[in-house]
Amino acid sequence: MIWNWQHEDWPNWRYDPKALEAMEQHFLLGAGRLSGAWQHLSKDDRDNVKVELLSEEAIKTSEIEGEYLDRASVQSSVRRQLGLKAQAKAGSAEAGIAELMVAVFDGFENDITHETLFVWHRMVCGAQRDLQNIGAYRTHTEAMQVVSGPFQKPKVHFEAPPSRQVDREMTRFLDWLNQSTLPALTKAGIAHLYFVSIHPFEDGNGRIARAISEHSLSRALGQPSLLAFARQIEKERKGYYDILERNNKSLNIDAWLAWFAKTALKAQDYSIALIGHVIAKTQMLDRLRGQLNDRQERALLRMFEAGPDGFVGGLSAKNYRAITGATVPTTTRDLNDLVAKGALHKTGARKATRYWLAA
Repeated sequence: MIWNWQHEDWPNWRYDPKALEAMEQHFLLGAGRLSGAWQHLSKDDRDNVKVELLSEEAIKTSEIEGEYLDRASVQSSVRRQLGLKAQAKAGSAEAGIAELMVAVFDGFENDITHETLFVWHRMVCGAQRDLQNIGAYRTHTEAMQVVSGPFQKPKVHFEAPPSRQVDREMTRFLDWLNQSTLPALTKAGIAHLYFVSIHPFEDGNGRIARAISEHSLSRALGQPSLLAFARQIEKERKGYYDILERNNKSLNIDAWLAWFAKTALKAQDYSIALIGHVIAKTQMLDRLRGQLNDRQERALLRMFEAGPDGFVGGLSAKNYRAITGATVPTTTRDLNDLVAKGALHKTGARKATRYWLAA
């Protein structure tokens, strides 16, 4: 079997530039909408959105690799990295990935160098004790393979270039990455596949590849992309691994770039919806200031915490009692009042009655 890096014309990727033109334009227009919405946020809301997006990205990029982190710890770490007040102590894994997310967010204007990647690798893998090289490219002589299945009969999904070639390959990759002027989605998509094809580290390659893509998109825009990129990939995790595997044997990468671009646009749509959701929350609470009791405000904040996807299944009277501790009669009065004030709208009847944010 011949892998992509074994072709004679590696790494001359082949694709149809025109195939992504519409999506590239869509991405730039979406970036303008995202930037415009961002300008309408207060400083506190901007800080909250940054914490929410970066924490979610840290959690989801780890979940893609099968690592599940404590959300409160990640959020506290992100807040601390952003210079905001934080309370909860963070575990080493949570602190490391949070540090990476903030480094990518703040450092998008800088070239990515070997040392940049070594620092990122220490952030991602610094807590691991089973790696030979942390903060350095791999040097082991055995083949670097991506495998699955039983130990006795593993399935090889990919084999990367031998360790002795990594320094040379990474120097060529970084020269291309820092000098290429390709359109945003095209470049970020190639960067992701190019990096994971070299697979320069013993572990952490996927998380760093996604960080490189985020950095590339932000640099193309001249501002942080604010994309919920890892969140979207995690939602389509199987498709992500399938499309990577289907594009690791050939230098023709049209299918990969199309998948990557569509995923980035979905991530951008979510980020736009999230900022709109925060604006709606601020506007609603301002409009109803002084008109809500503590129970009603607590319930609304809990519903807004669910994000733009909404409170799963809608808010029931039972949910309301669980959130607020209210009695049955008080719950009925509170919910009817919230509907009357235009904060919620109601669907269904009797036990099937559900309440939804009207924003």
